[in-house]
Amino acid sequence: MAVVEYRVEDHIAMITLNRPEARNAISPEVAVRLAQAWEQVRDDDNVRAAIVTGTGSAFCAGADLGQMIPLRTGARQPENEWDRRIIDTPGLTSRAILRNFDVEKPVIAAINGHAIAGGMELVQGTDIRVSAPAARFGVQEVKWALFPAGGSTVRLPRQLPYSKAMELLLTGDLISAEEALALGFLNYVVPAEDLMAKSMDIARKIAANGPLAVKAIRQSARACLGRPEEEALRMELTYANPVFDTEDAKEGPRAFMEKRTPVYRGR
Repeated sequence: MAVVEYRVEDHIAMITLNRPEARNAISPEVAVRLAQAWEQVRDDDNVRAAIVTGTGSAFCAGADLGQMIPLRTGARQPENEWDRRIIDTPGLTSRAILRNFDVEKPVIAAINGHAIAGGMELVQGTDIRVSAPAARFGVQEVKWALFPAGGSTVRLPRQLPYSKAMELLLTGDLISAEEALALGFLNYVVPAEDLMAKSMDIARKIAANGPLAVKAIRQSARACLGRPEEEALRMELTYANPVFDTEDAKEGPRAFMEKRTPVYRGR
């Protein structure tokens, strides 16, 4: 069985981490296959949104401390093709957890269980987050004398209040799903049995919208974040103006006037 499962349904890519016996920890093979999955999401024009989730009791426990970290520190030499690809392809592991890699489409995290270390960093790279109540969140690298190099020192202070972000980064403590929701890190906490239904509902709403508008809105929001308002407003127009020149921008208002469902073609 594949350690990362990938399928597309109704313009929605479903990516599932499938190492439940290891709490979906990121081994070299998982990193390679997850990076490939994100490339597929980016390059497939049929995909308009993606959902990432895990099997078993955890979403993702982060990097495999027995395989990935010793390979990174030089304590273990490459033993197979997956190890060699990690060594020979700089940035591949970062791509797997959406660090310095933009899939250019909305990504929803359906968090079925604990998201810790690299798993928490993967969540930070997503746009919308739905969690089961039992999930806990944190970056515990500091406990093992490691650095949370998947983007946490940059993203967490932007996505959480600064003081709370620093507490998590420096203590390695975990927070509950309810606390993460209260802090604005999550969109929803739903019963575990409703997790995928809620995530699919959001993805379907996004996929039904104009794909070029969705892409441009997402790009603008991410690019303008943290910039001075005047600069950001100028930048926004560079994303907005091309959307009005598309066929889809004509189809949307036309469908509204004709009282029918629009048919968007991504052009």
